[in-house]
Order: sequence, then structure tokens, then C-alpha cells
Amino acid sequence: MPPFTAVLLAGGQSTRMGRDKAGALFRGVPLWQHQLATLRAVQSAELLISGRVDGPYAGAGVEILPDDFPGLGPLAGLESALRRAGHPLVLVLAVDLPAMTPDFLASLLRGGTGCVPQADGWCEPLAAVYPRTCLPLVSECLHADDRSMQRFVRLAAEAGLLTLRDLAPAERPLFHNANHPGDL
Repeated sequence: MPPFTAVLLAGGQSTRMGRDKAGALFRGVPLWQHQLATLRAVQSAELLISGRVDGPYAGAGVEILPDDFPGLGPLAGLESALRRAGHPLVLVLAVDLPAMTPDFLASLLRGGTGCVPQADGWCEPLAAVYPRTCLPLVSECLHADDRSMQRFVRLAAEAGLLTLRDLAPAERPLFHNANHPGDL
């Protein structure tokens, strides 16, 4: 695998969880620690956290990237990550995907290019690989009315900036999202 930057996306509002998801416990460990361990196991050349500088991960010894456009969702986190990344490829992982495995993330990197999983026409953009060359398109999408990751990924795929990878049925549970306390 080529050297890459890994980024934990931990800047969400957590409104459905009722508190900051990053600090919620999963198997007795805060989600942010669990997800950071998953990213470390993939052996990135650089590790960053996209989120609030005063989040529960503050003091973890990992550089924290606040959004340049706060409140605009994961696309804003991706923009900050792509702008700061020291390597051409950026692996992102959302803090609320605790079933994700290092092996699956490594499989996304093997092609040496941007890669976003999809299932049934729905992209899974929060455990994916993005090339830094996506930055202009991310910036453009941040200034549009529709700032959804789904729209951005479709436009990036159409522009040849990344590929869409179909999920096998056995891989779909990796994307179980922890939105409510009962999901943990």
C-alpha cells in the first residue's frame, strides 16, 4: 500500500445519541479510542482527528482538525482533512461505525486510488478512501445547496476521481451505524 493519511471523523452533532458519540462507550471503551485503534491497525503514515478541538479525544496526542466550515456535516470534515493531509490518499472512518475492521479498510487502499463502498445504489462515504485531488470538488460542493456526501461521491465518481466498490453481503454489517445509545 502507498503511504496514506488516516482521519477519524468525529465532529458530528450527535443529536440522536443525545451526547457526543465520540465519548460514548463501546465494549467499555470510548468510541473514539476504539476507532482510533482500528485506524492505527491499518498502519497509516499519518493519523488525524477531524472534530472539535475540545472533544473527548483532546489530549490524545493526535492532531485535531476543526472544520473550516462548522455545522456543514461530514463534507466539511473531509474538506479539512484533504486540505491538511500530507499524503495523496486519505482514509476516513466515522466515529460511529464501531463494527468496522482494519482488514476491510486496508482492502479499500489496495487499489492505490480513491474508493468508496456502496450497496444497493447507496454509498458508504464515511469508511472510504479519497484522493487529495478531490479537494476542489469538495470545496465546490460545500458552496452548493446540496452538501450531502452522497451527491459529492457521485460527482467524484463521474469525474473519475474515485471508484465505487460494491459491498459483499458479509461486509454490510461493518457499516452498522451507532446513532442511539441502544445501538452500542
